[in-house]
Amino acid sequence: MARGWESKSVEDQVAAAEAAREARAKPHLSAEEREALERKRSLLLSRAQIRARLASATNQNYRKQLERALKHLDGQLESLENRER
Repeated sequence: MARGWESKSVEDQVAAAEAAREARAKPHLSAEEREALERKRSLLLSRAQIRARLASATNQNYRKQLERALKHLDGQLESLENRER
């Protein structure tokens, strides 16, 4: 039983070392860049959720509402991407 715990500890140490190595390898982002990246991730997550709901929606009015929301999110993503350029 101790051996199982020991190997788990080693796995955790390896994972922590890899995470630290990746953190050092990533370029440092400004506060504005981090905020834009977080906003983009949030919009993409919302978009994925709406697409999943749209795939299973049967009520026509609800589908229209989801399609409008999806169009709105796409517009926000496009605007955000244009600012990044």
